[in-house]
Amino acid sequence: MSKQRQFVNVAAGVPGPKGAALIEKRKQFVPKGVGNNTPVFVESASGALVTDVDGNTYIDFAGAIGTLNAGHCPPEVVEALKAQLDKYIHPCFHVGMYEPYVALAEKLTQITPGSFEKKTMLANSGAEAVENAVKIARKYTGRPGIISFSRGFHGRTLLGMSLTSKVKPYKFQMGPFAPATYKAQFPYPLNKPESMTDDEYAQFCVRQFEDFLLTEVAPEEVAAVIMEPIQGEGGFIVPPVSFVQGVYNICKKHQILFISDEIQTGFGRTGSMFASTHFGIEPDIITMSKSIAAGLPISAVTGRAEIMDAPNPGEIGGTYGGSPLGCVAALAVIEKMEREDLSGRAQVIGDKIKAHFHALQTEFPVIAEVRGLGAMCAVEFIDPTTKQPAKELVAGLTKGCYESGVIVLSAGVHSNVLRFLSPLVITDEQLEEALGIMTDVLKSQYVTN
Repeated sequence: MSKQRQFVNVAAGVPGPKGAALIEKRKQFVPKGVGNNTPVFVESASGALVTDVDGNTYIDFAGAIGTLNAGHCPPEVVEALKAQLDKYIHPCFHVGMYEPYVALAEKLTQITPGSFEKKTMLANSGAEAVENAVKIARKYTGRPGIISFSRGFHGRTLLGMSLTSKVKPYKFQMGPFAPATYKAQFPYPLNKPESMTDDEYAQFCVRQFEDFLLTEVAPEEVAAVIMEPIQGEGGFIVPPVSFVQGVYNICKKHQILFISDEIQTGFGRTGSMFASTHFGIEPDIITMSKSIAAGLPISAVTGRAEIMDAPNPGEIGGTYGGSPLGCVAALAVIEKMEREDLSGRAQVIGDKIKAHFHALQTEFPVIAEVRGLGAMCAVEFIDPTTKQPAKELVAGLTKGCYESGVIVLSAGVHSNVLRFLSPLVITDEQLEEALGIMTDVLKSQYVTN
């Protein structure tokens, strides 16, 4: 066990007594609809480690659902926030402008894919970034339609839910949903027909999209296609490069804008600052949030200047959009990522994770696939006899992991995928320890099941 952390496992279980008392209070005052993946109340956190109120220190493989690529409490970000607090907290950019907003907007236009002139607006959350990207696309094109993809996730607001594919828990009994939203099929390479090669399957999926524009909505009525370059909540599905390029080229042919939802894939997670570069595309609009600011609530929409300028003054924005605290945090995060090459570190982390689980596949036929780009890795589990999703096994794995000191999340429409979102500042020692714990839990759970 790492000398850098302590796992007390108070009272032979998690949560300990302090955590259990807080959970009871949480039940009394917080709605049950606000979900929690682990019964942990955090006391402090640093790097890739989280310590709860009972003294247990966990290795964090959830990263606040991909929000902490730069780690918990990066010193550079903490110092930038302290300095900003002494100046002003929030004059509201719509009332009194401030330099950090413009500085971050400039930086994002520089680091996002695309050699064309760009502009950036700032908001609060990923869902709000998606909403604004759609508003801008509709305003620019004069068209209403928005196409998203099966298994995609784009937020929990009305429009976000409408574009999101997974019904439970995100949409059930919460309709009706926003009109003029359509869902095309996204590739699932693991489940491709055995008779097809990888290239044949990718081309088949492109043809499906072409047919979609004949059978579901005319391209002349579509403002934009929104796509996660790698699906997050959908199960860390990595599409074929030729599929993404095929959809992108179809969009260009029909003057449909291509929105790349990089809210979970952005800021170094995939081994590149943005996942779009892996697919050789230059999106018209990119949405960003999560790891942009080490946990501060801020998001961004960056796009071609002429597109971003389509709305008139007052038609986009919001009271808290681009808060000074979020802006200075984001600037500090980006500087840290560039200085320490955290994108390169993501590739090293991902290679270690994938190699570890590939080695386990022969011993555990329940592992159907190990996949991902950079440190955006996942393992899908199925019953090797029935080929059905092993949802219960994955639920047991996540529970067994946090009871043993590793916080990890599931994903996928069947919740049968373990996804790994550790901070990119995780040490080799912490990474090896976490992988060892996951392996021990898998051994115990697979025998049990």
